Amino acid sequence: MESMLNKLKSTVTKVTADVTSAVMGNPVTREFEVGRHIASGGPGLSWRIYNGTKKSTKQEVAVFVFDKKMIDKYQKFEKDQIIDSLKRGVQQLTRLRHPRLLTVQHPLEDSRDCLAFCTEPVFASLSNVLGQWDNLPSPVPSDIKEYKLYDVETKYGLLQISEGLSFLHSGVKMVHGNLCPENIILNKSGAWKIMGFDFSISSNNPSDAEPKYTCKEWQPNLPPLCLPNPEYLAPEYILSVSCDAASDMYSLGVVMHAVFNEGKPVFQVNKHDIFKSFSRQLDQLSSMSPAVLSKIPEEVREHVKMLLSVTPNVRPDADQMTKIPFFDDVGAVTLQYFDSLFQRDNLQKSQFYKGLPKVLPKLPKRVVVYRILPALTSEFVNPDMVPFVLPNVLLIAEECTKDEYVRLILPDLTPVFKQQEPIQASNMILLIFLQKMDLLLTKTPPDDIKNCVLPMVYRALEAPSVQIQELCLNIIPTFANLIDYPSMKNSLIPRIKSACLQTSSLAVRVNSLVCLGKILEYLDKWFVIDEILPFLQQIPSREPAVLMGILGIYKCTFNHKKLGIPKEHLATKSLPHLVSLSIDNNLNLNQFNSFMMVIRDMLSRMETEHKTKLEQLHIMQEQQRSMNISNPLNQAEESKSPPNSGNQIDDIFGGTGVNGKENGSAAPVSQPSRVSLTLEEKQRLAKEQEQAAKLRNQQPLAPQTIKAATAGSNSQTKDLTSSLLSNMTSMSMANTARPAPVQGSTMSTFPSSGPMVGSMGTSVSNGFNPAMGFQAGGMGMGMRPTGPSLYGGMPTTTSTPNFGSLTQNQGTTGQTNKPPDMSALDNLFTSNKPKVTLNQIGPKAPPGTSSPWLGQFNSPQNPQTQMQGVPVGMGGVPGGFGMQANPFFSPQNFAQPAAAPSMNPSGIKHSASVNNDLKDLFG
Repeated sequence: MESMLNKLKSTVTKVTADVTSAVMGNPVTREFEVGRHIASGGPGLSWRIYNGTKKSTKQEVAVFVFDKKMIDKYQKFEKDQIIDSLKRGVQQLTRLRHPRLLTVQHPLEDSRDCLAFCTEPVFASLSNVLGQWDNLPSPVPSDIKEYKLYDVETKYGLLQISEGLSFLHSGVKMVHGNLCPENIILNKSGAWKIMGFDFSISSNNPSDAEPKYTCKEWQPNLPPLCLPNPEYLAPEYILSVSCDAASDMYSLGVVMHAVFNEGKPVFQVNKHDIFKSFSRQLDQLSSMSPAVLSKIPEEVREHVKMLLSVTPNVRPDADQMTKIPFFDDVGAVTLQYFDSLFQRDNLQKSQFYKGLPKVLPKLPKRVVVYRILPALTSEFVNPDMVPFVLPNVLLIAEECTKDEYVRLILPDLTPVFKQQEPIQASNMILLIFLQKMDLLLTKTPPDDIKNCVLPMVYRALEAPSVQIQELCLNIIPTFANLIDYPSMKNSLIPRIKSACLQTSSLAVRVNSLVCLGKILEYLDKWFVIDEILPFLQQIPSREPAVLMGILGIYKCTFNHKKLGIPKEHLATKSLPHLVSLSIDNNLNLNQFNSFMMVIRDMLSRMETEHKTKLEQLHIMQEQQRSMNISNPLNQAEESKSPPNSGNQIDDIFGGTGVNGKENGSAAPVSQPSRVSLTLEEKQRLAKEQEQAAKLRNQQPLAPQTIKAATAGSNSQTKDLTSSLLSNMTSMSMANTARPAPVQGSTMSTFPSSGPMVGSMGTSVSNGFNPAMGFQAGGMGMGMRPTGPSLYGGMPTTTSTPNFGSLTQNQGTTGQTNKPPDMSALDNLFTSNKPKVTLNQIGPKAPPGTSSPWLGQFNSPQNPQTQMQGVPVGMGGVPGGFGMQANPFFSPQNFAQPAAAPSMNPSGIKHSASVNNDLKDLFG
């Protein structure tokens, strides 16, 4: 990689050094910037050709440079002869002006190191194109190496050389004397031009009808640059030291042979023994073999043979050669006509331009772009010709790449975009551009579209010509996807609306509506609703076509997936407008049916959407109402609690209730004296509990049996009462899994999100509240409210537990209203809970625990295991389960005997045996 870079660097440095050393100091560099070396030409390909630009005008030129170092090997007098010969040729070329001769832009300048002059832009010499690459840069430029002549280029090139010779022979009375591929230059647009007048001979009597030319004798000792190319010289030039116009025609014949034979002349000449070579050549020309001309096209073969004739009088003259059928090719004639356009009037030009689109597809792209296009764009300075030239330019633009279009065509089109005079030509230009709008928007850069193309479209919408407006409206939808959204929103749509409202032409109004309908998909929803639909109500006319156009826009907007019309707009604006239009007397039956179909579709969608909205709103309202029902019940429950209930709970459970510090309250609470059980009393109590549980599991117990099992001596009962009080106090401290009661509400063993409501909506209180008591019947005793069953029609004989903060719906108010949390109850009171016995789900005593009460009332690992169903207790009363149904978790049941009368205000009916059991149990 580094070696390649070094090689490239050395090459660039060498070329730069060559240019600097050759041109530096030459007066040409004062006015012209010299670029890179592109070709070579002139006698012996001795002139290096560089591209360049004029500093003042930035005009492109070609700079011909002859480096005097090339002739350092010669003697001084030979050098002088070479320099004089080259100077003479350039000076002669500078004096001659003709389209077929190379145009000199700056005359020859001499300096110590080089000769230099400037001409029109040049591509290469014909010799370079045919494969002679002497004095070319290294490596050879790829555009020269890959250049192939098309047939039309060859034909027209030879025709141009013939015309140039005709000018020299007939107009100037001059013989070129050295016509060869080296002295034929292809300019930038591909035209063939003659140069190299170093050995030209002018007539001695130019005024006479028969010009006479004095020929110099061949001098073999002169440097090659001081002699013409012998391979292209006529035989008489060497053998008889004579020449005339026919000698140039012989040279033309050899050039034609070389063009069709890869640059090879008819004969190879031995320059050391040129007289012998020409003598042999003369014999061969007298009896020319057909194989010599085998590669020359048949239609010109005879003419070439005549040009190579030994007898000068047989050779056709230049004027005759321009008229041979070989040059009647349509492409060659077209190119020839372009070269003579400056001689034609506008009528002739317009007729030619009208027929040109039929010819352009038959020509090679290189010829069209570099030969025809420059000639066409030069006509843009003539406003009357622009409508005839423009279609051909746009036709060529379609075949160009985007880069070629921007570089070669767009700069000339920019002034045409803005042309408004004369009016008739301006209108025609608008029509032509509108028909090719997709091409312009595809290949023109965005900035030029915004600054040049779209303003022309806006001008067409505002044109006084109805035809232009209609065409513009019809064409806009075809390229709407190429227009940027801000331009469409802020410039195009307002002009379409204005054209629709202000025109007096029904066709323009209808086409405006159709155009809007077709470009709706490129607009956003709210722009259509805010700008397009209100505009429809401003249209004054009521012709059926206009009404159907309005209906079409409504229908497209309504049915389009991206757009759509909101139901509010349908109800308040769209439907009222459409209904009023539908009863217009100008509509026929089919048109009325179309209106009604759209109206029905709109009504149906509006009904569906609004109905769905109302249903969702209804569901939300129902959910809110159910939540609101729970909140007042919770407030009533909280207000039902007596003011000292929290203190009562604290007295029983050791200050960890609602007012204790463990619940976050900062107020200190006085702790009552606690009653503790001895270890022997706890053991005795545990045994009695275990015996009672065994008896209950073996068979259902009658009330009398339970009474007998629980009855004992008075001393035992008193001990049991005090033991139970102490045991419950210690258990409430140890049971960390049970949540603390909510402040200001009744005590709840489990989390509860609201009051428990019976099947008739009656609040039911739990054992913490005076509103409910218990039926005493041992460990399996249950509780039942006086009203309907607790949970919505559930039979009272089920084992469903009664727990949560249950209160009656009356009591004191003013308590804090906390939102209920029903999640725990949802998990506990599902209908699919299996009904099992307490013995099946009761937790086993943990290892190392001596008291069964901890296992009965405290299960932190799985608190829901105590929430299952239990067997029915005595007399059909559901047996309680867990902590809630157990009477030992109702502080009122452990209160002093003086508080006993207030325990059963709820009216729950107890059996006599149960009351007796309670009396026996609590003294």
